[in-house]
Amino acid sequence: MTPTPTAPAVTASASTDPDATAPLPELPSASPGARAGGFLPRHMGVVDPGETRAMLDAIGAESLPGLIAQVVPASVRRRSPMSLPDPLGEAEALGELAQIAGLNRVSRSMIGQGYYGTQLPPVIRRAVLENPLWYTPYTPYQAEIAQGRLEALLNFQTMVSELTGLPTAGASLLDEATAAAEAMGVCVATSRGARTRILAADSLHPQSRAVLATRARSAGWDLSFSPVKELASAHFDGVAGVIVQSPDTLGRVIHPDSMRALAERVHGAGALLAVGTDLLACCLTEPPGACGADLAYGTAQRFGMPIGGGGPHAAFFATTDAAARKMPGRIVGMAKDAKGRPALRLAWQTREQHIRRDKATSNICTAQALPAVVSSFYAVYHGPEGLRRIAEGVHGHAVALRDRLAHAGVETGGEALFDTVVARNVDADAALAKALEHGVNLRKVDAHTVCIACDETTTAGDVDAVARAVSGAPRKDAGLSATQAFAVLPQRTSGYLPQPVFHRYHGEHELLRYAHRLASRDYGLAHGMIPLGSCTMKLNAAAEMLPILWPAFANPHPYGPSDQTKGYQKLFEQLERWLAEVTGFDAVSLQPNAGSQGEYAGLLAIRGLHRAQGQDQRDACLIPTSAHGTNPASAVIAGLRVVPVACRDNGDIDLDDLRAKAAAEGDRVAALMITYPSTHGVFETGVREACDIVHAAGGRVYMDGANLNAQVGLTSPGDCGADVCHLNLHKTFCIPHGGGGPGMGPIACTAELAPYLPGHLEQAGDGEKDVDVVSAAPYGSPMILPISWMYMRMLGVPGLTEASARAILSANYLAARLRDAFPVLYAGAGGLVAHEFILDLRPMTKATGVTIEDVAKRLMDYGFHAPTMSWPVAGTLMVEPTESESLVELDRFVEAMRAIRDEADDIEHGRADRADNALKHAPHTLEDVLSDSWERPYGREAAGYPVPGLREPGRKLWPAVGRIDQASGDRKLICTCPTVEELAG
Repeated sequence: MTPTPTAPAVTASASTDPDATAPLPELPSASPGARAGGFLPRHMGVVDPGETRAMLDAIGAESLPGLIAQVVPASVRRRSPMSLPDPLGEAEALGELAQIAGLNRVSRSMIGQGYYGTQLPPVIRRAVLENPLWYTPYTPYQAEIAQGRLEALLNFQTMVSELTGLPTAGASLLDEATAAAEAMGVCVATSRGARTRILAADSLHPQSRAVLATRARSAGWDLSFSPVKELASAHFDGVAGVIVQSPDTLGRVIHPDSMRALAERVHGAGALLAVGTDLLACCLTEPPGACGADLAYGTAQRFGMPIGGGGPHAAFFATTDAAARKMPGRIVGMAKDAKGRPALRLAWQTREQHIRRDKATSNICTAQALPAVVSSFYAVYHGPEGLRRIAEGVHGHAVALRDRLAHAGVETGGEALFDTVVARNVDADAALAKALEHGVNLRKVDAHTVCIACDETTTAGDVDAVARAVSGAPRKDAGLSATQAFAVLPQRTSGYLPQPVFHRYHGEHELLRYAHRLASRDYGLAHGMIPLGSCTMKLNAAAEMLPILWPAFANPHPYGPSDQTKGYQKLFEQLERWLAEVTGFDAVSLQPNAGSQGEYAGLLAIRGLHRAQGQDQRDACLIPTSAHGTNPASAVIAGLRVVPVACRDNGDIDLDDLRAKAAAEGDRVAALMITYPSTHGVFETGVREACDIVHAAGGRVYMDGANLNAQVGLTSPGDCGADVCHLNLHKTFCIPHGGGGPGMGPIACTAELAPYLPGHLEQAGDGEKDVDVVSAAPYGSPMILPISWMYMRMLGVPGLTEASARAILSANYLAARLRDAFPVLYAGAGGLVAHEFILDLRPMTKATGVTIEDVAKRLMDYGFHAPTMSWPVAGTLMVEPTESESLVELDRFVEAMRAIRDEADDIEHGRADRADNALKHAPHTLEDVLSDSWERPYGREAAGYPVPGLREPGRKLWPAVGRIDQASGDRKLICTCPTVEELAG
């Protein structure tokens, strides 16, 4: 190979910190025999002292502590060690967690309010939810090796579109309440900001009303709640949208004729109508799209996902074609590959935050991909007939319960219902206590009103027990009470789910094979390293994953009796305390269920403090130009004004520009948003000075926790001078990415900001309180929190600290091995990087025409997922190997990247054609390589097996399709599965 002349690494200025002799935390690897047992050697990729020595030699470092001393500035090192329990082995940790789980009391939930019992088919549990081929992949940005996941998500979109009666659906959102807030945002965005009034029904779920109120308050929109009957006669001046729910939180179904009349009035005023709905109800009654709705939202939870204390669950969002380009989140669309074969990819808003930034429609980044996949398989497995049978069973139980109560003299109202019965003029406390004697939880609306929700798990025995508990009357075999007349549920007149995929796989054997076939088209951590910068694709250990479906964690309702969830409460309290120790802060909220939502919540806390201090004018958010795209998007939806701050040539924040911007904004400075280590992969030495500048201006500092994997045990956001940060539990703390979610983004903050952390709904009807609520459930997605609990409990202080150090070691090893082939764009003192680094491919592109996309697609031929492309610098690759990758895997990546450099050199020196070469044609499918026709100037073996190790059976995942033409899909978006007629045509 003839290497490209390597530009010297840009070196940050040397530290002048007076604490330059600050001690480093002790690392277990420095102690002989420290790796003999426990979980630590299972989690770390490199455990052999000889391999560690080889890596250090390649870097030119004497020891791992010595390397860390060079990389992490003394000015930000931890002032005091973390205080965490001593680490436990896998079995011991699982035993302790089982004791905590045992403190939960599992009862049957008939609370409803958006959360329902469901039966997760065992085949979907084993073949999908518990399958690492499904839960370890990353977001499908490299679509050629994500076709299986994309097909499952396309099935989800199709299911949502068909059931809601709207043509365009997305690939899931965070939760139902967030989806409601996004609907409000689409209404305002569609009006181009000219209208900012939102009228909403007071019969929305309380948690949806609360999240809507928070979003409207931060954005400065005028939101009001009224009964549905009043909305029909409301004045629509300045109204952007109207939001109703059917079935509503009390189970009432709005008649289709009434909905159409409301839609006509709303549309006549130039506004949009958004409808919260239930997918199972849509199997029986007219869907929102058939009633004139422009938007439909809700949760797919009851399609197979356990309640799990509140999540994770896939929310759905559907819209008309006219509003499709304003729809938040991700859309899976159909395109074609280089051979003209159909291929799926993410369309339009794939990385909206990174493209439009402060002009983005939403800050949504993480979706609930894995729960959406589960729900899509649930629909595929049952098909339209099976879904209708389940819906009829649920409705039948609800009608039987209503009839029993009515005959006993209980007032239940006359409205049409689907699954929820309201009992009025009863002693609510007595009814709840009596039902609990039968192991059933009901919902108390007020002192004299009870809600009872039936679901897929409801039995005739449940109906009998609840009827007795609420009415106090024994069973009587009688018909409807002569004193009450009930509206009948309006029946759906249109069919749904005619697509073949919803008719082929109703047998378990066929469903198992279908799930396996799709999984075989996806690249995950089971196949090899996913070296994505800023994404931290590390080991998701089996011991961490095991507890999430324990009934004690999977079944509790987020708004159930608190004395039944003492185990969850202990888990929350311990995790909050441990995460506070990690971050160097005083308080933690587990409520945000995504990193972007954590950003939003952190900024709301800062705004809350300023308001409390009478400084509501503080609206300027200073954000470096290198920041994650979600940062400016989150700032805008938090009601802040984005002020860009320049970066220096070495990637560091330009402190002079920061100082000037802070001075210019004066008493309007609200916050600074920074990422540490920086998005360029360097521990900046000026981070404390940056914080001091903003604090002197009266602002507070928000730290993005995306790069916390380089901090834990070595430094902390608190030690860096920040005031609040979010933590990506799906990055640093081992919750798997799930192909694009679930995620968790809790926030930690100082005692000063603690009073302004997200609040809780303590009872129904609290949606209008002036408290910030950012998620549907008080603790976001509790079912996956045991994963992070297990990770921290098994590693403890020494293991968590070692993980950070070894992530830094792995990154510096790769940088050292690749620097002569691809310049490392930024580096700190001594040419060292943090836990990730940027390879500059621009000189190679200029010399050869080989782009980063060519390299990314060619890496698939070498058996790898590509690093992060063109972010934060266009024309570059950001690499993050994490601490979990073995030296064998790291060297395999080096081999692949250097071989690709050789292929580029062949182009530069005329040994390969500039357009007709393996890089430009990559990736190569098995179909391509086995084709009878091969008219390329390089051989089949060079295409499919470019290095010898790939010949090992099972070593390589072949791309399912060739390179995808992204533009072809965006020109004509197809985001649902084809029907039989379309396939025939």
